[in-house]
Amino acid sequence: MTVYEIDVDTLLVQVKDLLEHGDPKSAAILLEGLRPADQAGVFDDLNPEEQDAILPKLNPEDSADILEELEEEDAVVVADRLRADKLATIMDHMEPDEAADLLGDIEPEKASRVLDAMLDATEVEPLLKHQDQTAGGLMTSASIVLKAGMSVKTAISYLRKLTPEDEDIYYLFVTDRADKLVGVVNLRSLVTQPATAKISDIMNTDVLSVQADADQEEAAKLMKRYDLLALPVVDNNQRLLGVITYDDSFDIMEDEATEDIYRLAGIPEETPSDLPLGEAVKKRLPWLVVNLFMALISASVLSLFESTISQMAALAAFFPIVAGVSGSAGTQTLTVTVRSIALGEIEPKNAIKVIANQFLLSLVNGIAVGLIIALIAVVWKQSLMLGMIAGIATLVNIISTAFTGVVIPLAIQKFKSDPALASPIIVTALTDALGYLVYLGLASALLAWLI
Repeated sequence: MTVYEIDVDTLLVQVKDLLEHGDPKSAAILLEGLRPADQAGVFDDLNPEEQDAILPKLNPEDSADILEELEEEDAVVVADRLRADKLATIMDHMEPDEAADLLGDIEPEKASRVLDAMLDATEVEPLLKHQDQTAGGLMTSASIVLKAGMSVKTAISYLRKLTPEDEDIYYLFVTDRADKLVGVVNLRSLVTQPATAKISDIMNTDVLSVQADADQEEAAKLMKRYDLLALPVVDNNQRLLGVITYDDSFDIMEDEATEDIYRLAGIPEETPSDLPLGEAVKKRLPWLVVNLFMALISASVLSLFESTISQMAALAAFFPIVAGVSGSAGTQTLTVTVRSIALGEIEPKNAIKVIANQFLLSLVNGIAVGLIIALIAVVWKQSLMLGMIAGIATLVNIISTAFTGVVIPLAIQKFKSDPALASPIIVTALTDALGYLVYLGLASALLAWLI
């Protein structure tokens, strides 16, 4: 723990103490001395009554920072408790995209009143037209736009008048008279060119952009692939609508990664640890039931070999080994595959190459693990034949994961479903069933040498 973190924890105690003693103004002063992320952290740890006491004492800029830094659902709860005029004052100091996101999450009638009460809603209103989860819903307004016909001198004078914030000037996008995106200029190029040079002569016309209705994850992937700090958003006529900044794309990639982790565990969406019991059950129980019925496949395979198992009880000792090792191999392959699909690294067209690579890896791992299991059987059960059967079953099962762990997620994606949600259940069921089938099938065929 760093000194700064210790100070934040101490300030939380101090803020609570001041609020308890009826001095919200002093508490607000303490909070205003923190960085925005820490302001939100302290504010979020206050109970609703304490939040309502301190918020009116904060200046609008700090209140805006707090609402921007809070989790979306927490910001909505706070906004719902504020009067429309007070919320409008705070939103006037928020980034346009953050303000638009919050307005889209609160009750529509109140959002309309807030929008009417804002002093400058012109940058926020256009953003409300775009759906969440799209590039348009993610973008912020393009507050700095150069015209192709400008001179360098005029462009620099224009920037000086705007006094833009740092995050707005990674790239200076250029439009023509019809507001169509035609190029981009970086700030360094601008200040090093002759004052009389035209923007159209120094701009880079090879500028990447994304359609407003494109999925926000597609935009984030594009920014990651080309190491972009900002990405322009355009309409169908290539008119510039706004800009997605790197911090927004980072949030999207984090959200998508979190979503995939939850779904790999059979949880369809992010579930806070303090979620009420009823809601938690609704989210998790259905997938446990699906998993139960898929497990019946393995149980059915086992039931086919009841006679074999009854004649040699030692076979049962290796059930969890064969299934467990194969399941772990399947999870490894599946995790790599789902991540690669999410990042756009694997597509159906290169599936054969991916399967081949996974096959070679699984072959090496399967031989190594199979030999270890065979050795364990020889030492533990004094049965070379049992060891060979268990080892071969494990080898075959691990190799099968090279196919199922790649093909099944790709097939699910092909049908426009999320591979992270359904793949684990299907892959686990198939690998377990195949493992038992090979293991007990070999045991049945070689039973005379086992007994």
